[in-house]
Amino acid sequence: MAQQIQAIRGMNDVLPADISAWQHLEACAREVANSYGYEEIRVPLIEHTELFKRAIGEFTDVVEKEMYTFTDQGGESLTLRPEATAGIVRAAISNGLLRGARHKLWCIGPMFRHERPQKGRYRQFYQLDVEAIGFAGPDIDAELIALTARLWRRLELSGVRLEINSLGTPEARRAYRELLVAYFRRYESALDADSRRRLQGNPLRILDSKNPQMAEVIAGAPLLSDHLDEPSRAHFQELRATLERIGIAYRVNPRLVRGLDYYSRTVFEWLTDALGAQDAVCSGGRYDGLIAQLGGEATPAVGFALGIERVVDLLVQAARVPGAVPADVYLIVNGAAQAGAAIQMAEELRDALPHRRFEFNLGGGNFKAQFRRADKSGAALALICGDEEMARSVVAMKPLRQESGQTECPRSEVASRVEELLLRLTSRPSG
Repeated sequence: MAQQIQAIRGMNDVLPADISAWQHLEACAREVANSYGYEEIRVPLIEHTELFKRAIGEFTDVVEKEMYTFTDQGGESLTLRPEATAGIVRAAISNGLLRGARHKLWCIGPMFRHERPQKGRYRQFYQLDVEAIGFAGPDIDAELIALTARLWRRLELSGVRLEINSLGTPEARRAYRELLVAYFRRYESALDADSRRRLQGNPLRILDSKNPQMAEVIAGAPLLSDHLDEPSRAHFQELRATLERIGIAYRVNPRLVRGLDYYSRTVFEWLTDALGAQDAVCSGGRYDGLIAQLGGEATPAVGFALGIERVVDLLVQAARVPGAVPADVYLIVNGAAQAGAAIQMAEELRDALPHRRFEFNLGGGNFKAQFRRADKSGAALALICGDEEMARSVVAMKPLRQESGQTECPRSEVASRVEELLLRLTSRPSG
């Protein structure tokens, strides 16, 4: 026997038994995003490596350690996308979508990072990404946060809390960076290897360290919020006032810096205590300088990414996963000679009642086996197409979830009788 080929470590199959939570989340996200006027965009899974180096920053963990990068047959360095924002910005620039226009966009799909797999952190993972391009004020920051809050309500998820911060303008951050480097230089011997490496390239990332041995040193570092420029301070104050006005609770976390270099001013995270170490389920912020950095006209922008697997875990924990959609009707064939005619009838029923789900018995089997399959399908009604029934141009109809006798109806009236019976049996709407 040939050796089995296993899935790549950190890349998981989503099986039919688990898919309903994914579909529910995706449907709710699409519904909420559309209700706020965001349009779907789809961008490639593979981009030029230089895009992510310029957008994310060469001294980030993502670029330094985690990207799936390869050289193709033409000698170009390409990378599987580790996040979606850079690709969406690239698409806006290369397709001429800017030119003074404003766009509210969303996409959903897989991202790739080569990191140590653990629960909630995988090498192929899925994200919902929402971006607003061309909007400068704090009102759009508040709208994105309100959108995520509405999604939690739509999913009936509680226990998700919001943290916000402001990183100021690049100019203010450069001045703060000098203060931070001078501070950490005094404690360089207490820094771990990653932090010493970041000291010159990206010292703000040291504040995001999860190393408990450095907690005391980090706690004593100067706060960026004490060194914000006045326009950023006003922007942040207006965002906070808007969140309070619309009833969204938050906590200001002055150590929240986010892991990607392109952020400026507003940053935010939605956190939970229900997933252990992987506590962030949605993260985002403003990136006003990124579009110019990638060759487009200077354009303000803000967005967020939501981790699909983590929110699915929350849905499962909270028992907020809808059950599998059952069949409405199961077609049983009594007599092999009638299989072709029964399949034809099933197709006609699907044409006449497209809102209903029909399952046809495949692979033969006696009456007992077929009724067992019909019961497993969850169908409310069985149609029995046998030699004797077909000879008389009738179809037998038997409710499966209620104690009710079997009836017959003329072949020409099956669709209308099926709908009438289902409405009575299930009280489900017909459209």
